[in-house]
Amino acid sequence: MYNLLMKELKLGVSPFFYVMPFLTGALMLIPGWLYFLVLLYFCFITIPNMFAGYKTQNDLIFTGMLPVTKKDIVKAKISVIVILELMHIVVAMIYGMISIRLYPNMIYYFFKPSLGFWGLCFVMIAIFNIIFISMYYKTAYKYGAAAIASITAAMLFAGGAEWLGIQNSFVYDLFKGAGTDHLATQLSILIAGILIFAIFTIIAYHIAIKRFEKVEI
Repeated sequence: MYNLLMKELKLGVSPFFYVMPFLTGALMLIPGWLYFLVLLYFCFITIPNMFAGYKTQNDLIFTGMLPVTKKDIVKAKISVIVILELMHIVVAMIYGMISIRLYPNMIYYFFKPSLGFWGLCFVMIAIFNIIFISMYYKTAYKYGAAAIASITAAMLFAGGAEWLGIQNSFVYDLFKGAGTDHLATQLSILIAGILIFAIFTIIAYHIAIKRFEKVEI
């Protein structure tokens, strides 16, 4: 499993995708921007291009020739996805903390990069994962429909959350107003988001294994 993961990290992922979190994360420094987009760029750019590379390189056939199980193949791929997602989130959080200190008196129209906001980001990525991973492993080859469906779902979640933050005074206060200073509440939202991310990704992993077992390599 370790060697298969190293193969994915070194051969399956372009070095550019390790730089991407630092490039997109810098967008957090734009005052009052729509910060959900920072992580959505992972869905827009990294995933489609990475899986297009897998398809072009006939990665499925190559990996199938190795002395590894289908379960390990799925585990390695999903591990890479999760590693890249966590890189994007952690780097963006660091930039977000810098942004808050650069603009201490900013009045936010869109969500403020608070701890609670990052909890929502984990939920958004969780939704993306469960749809993309489970759909992709119907064939383990065709990624287009899975990417479109998962990106659309993630965008709908982000758009719905932002709309609620504008229309609902409670949500507005929680994510943009005085509620962002309540550390216990914000930490609770963040932890809940991380748990949802973990649960959805694990569910997607088990669905992927079941579906991939039926795929002829």
